[in-house]
Amino acid sequence: MSPIDRIKSYARELTALRHDIHAHPEIGFEEVRTSGLVADLLQGYGIEVHRGLGGTGVVGVLKGRSDNGRRIGLRAELDALPIEEATNLPYRSTVPGKMHACGHDGHTTMLVGAARYLAETRDFDGTAIFVFQPAEEGLGGARAMIRDGLFERFPVDEIYALHNAPNGPHGRLKTRPGPIMAAADFFDIRIQGRGAHAAEPQRGIDPIVVATALAQAMQSIVSRNADPLKSCVVSITQIHAGAAYNVIPESAHLAGTIRTFDGEIREMAGLRIRALAEGFAAAYGAEIAVELRDVFSVLENSAEQAAAAAAVATELFGAENVDADCVPRMGSEDFADMVMAVPGAYAWLGGTPGPGLHNAAFNFDDSIIPLGSAYLARLVERRTAA
Repeated sequence: MSPIDRIKSYARELTALRHDIHAHPEIGFEEVRTSGLVADLLQGYGIEVHRGLGGTGVVGVLKGRSDNGRRIGLRAELDALPIEEATNLPYRSTVPGKMHACGHDGHTTMLVGAARYLAETRDFDGTAIFVFQPAEEGLGGARAMIRDGLFERFPVDEIYALHNAPNGPHGRLKTRPGPIMAAADFFDIRIQGRGAHAAEPQRGIDPIVVATALAQAMQSIVSRNADPLKSCVVSITQIHAGAAYNVIPESAHLAGTIRTFDGEIREMAGLRIRALAEGFAAAYGAEIAVELRDVFSVLENSAEQAAAAAAVATELFGAENVDADCVPRMGSEDFADMVMAVPGAYAWLGGTPGPGLHNAAFNFDDSIIPLGSAYLARLVERRTAA
């Protein structure tokens, strides 16, 4: 029996788990219920469990039929997003303002499914390490687990992760050697002006005017400062200022993100934001403070592990459903920090096309749970035999 068929035999249980996690979302470093649920399931399968890594992370350790020294890591994320869900699903979020809008509920479920399969079959040598990571959504969960000694306490020869792709095609796996996801910096720009009556703007320094002018100027960084042959995105995602119709406020706040694959472009974008802020502060007589934070590194797949991921997917899904040299994405993933520490590979698995990631109408495609679980489990079986 193939791993897909075996896992399909308990797919209803896995789907129920996914719906339970979806209905009870927890954001980064708050995943107490979710991590406890995962840990209890792993223990029930006879897997050695370690709790509390990186705050709310869980690590499971499963030895195969013999110990050849090979140790393969598999990683999934636990956290949800601060988004108000806009679906009418029977298992929709029960927590106001929080939602699994990226599919981490599905990723966690797929790794639980792989762990159950491997625990039941033990058709592998060496050791499987199941890493359930908190706080992937920009809060540094991977770095927290690594600081907590993840790879010292649970050394692995290589590590793999899988993410759903709601743009499809259904059941198609995409990966590539080298860069697959962009680096990301988050920025906060705080503008201090001088408040005044809205009818007497000459008595103030209007931070809204400064903020909007600066936001417009920042759009020139990509079009006029970045090499057009190198990818760069600068997105302003928040503007906060004022609370009344007749008051020019004291301050304004801009926030957003920079996405790049190239270190020089990344540095340039940050320097240009600071230079523009300094110039606009002088031009308008305001004070502007810029904070830039390195949140995600470039996610670079190791060539050998990317090839192994493609080979396993080809075995399970057929060559027609594997893209071994996909186009990199400007999204970011803190699995990047794990593959900087040990060789590894990241892949996308297509679901039925629907609302995209981080969309309030997103819903993970349950039909790919057995596919993802089988892929992760087969990686352990094949790579411990390497």
